[in-house]
Amino acid sequence: MTKESLYGIHAVSAALDAEELLELWVAVERRADERIAPLVQKAAEQRLPVQEWRSVALGRKLNTDRHQGVGGVLRAFPGQDLETILAQLNGRGFLLVLDGVLDPHNLGACLRSAEAAGVDAVILPGDNACPVNATVRKASAGSASRVPVCTVTNLSRTLSLLQGAGFWLVGMAGEGSRSLYALDLDMPLVMVMGGEEKGLRRLTREHCDYLAHIPMMGAIESLNVSVATGICLFEAARQRRNLSPARPAGQEKSA
Repeated sequence: MTKESLYGIHAVSAALDAEELLELWVAVERRADERIAPLVQKAAEQRLPVQEWRSVALGRKLNTDRHQGVGGVLRAFPGQDLETILAQLNGRGFLLVLDGVLDPHNLGACLRSAEAAGVDAVILPGDNACPVNATVRKASAGSASRVPVCTVTNLSRTLSLLQGAGFWLVGMAGEGSRSLYALDLDMPLVMVMGGEEKGLRRLTREHCDYLAHIPMMGAIESLNVSVATGICLFEAARQRRNLSPARPAGQEKSA
């Protein structure tokens, strides 16, 4: 397996905090920099190898001249087991499913929003989706290591499992019949977002209890998936902090 690297002061700092580096790379000219010296100290505390390179050589290693004097080698990404996570939620979970997000920067941004909104786990399909690679981990600013991420072989089967466990599935689509803001999201919830190009796949749509949309003004027909994800997650988070409106009539779901 090829080892992945990342670079940049903020990204490396977040990776060290999450203990996801195997070794640290530093530009020798900047080792004493007040922003880099603490990273070297933290690496020493974690007993990580620290390699020094001239800045130009470090740029060649990282394939960028925007490394800010620091980089590192990442540990393999630790995927989580969904059944273990569900067993810990006690029926009160808040999950995010990303159905076919392909851009690593979008995925990283979604993971940041997921952590900030209090999502318990993020579920990704194993096919036709971006894996959690070094670019994603850098874009997530450490959230990829702090929020459990589960990659599943069969997303449809996983959605059925979640429904059987008592979760309500809310899929977001521009043609969804309900407004996001008219739904009661204060329940065991799975927010389901589609990919950048095609949105939710047909089988994913069919598993959702509700299809909802984000009301918008102007001529814009759709939002970037990471922006839409942030809006949806924080509306759910707002409601789940006991600030939600009354349950709309007709939303009750029989057991």
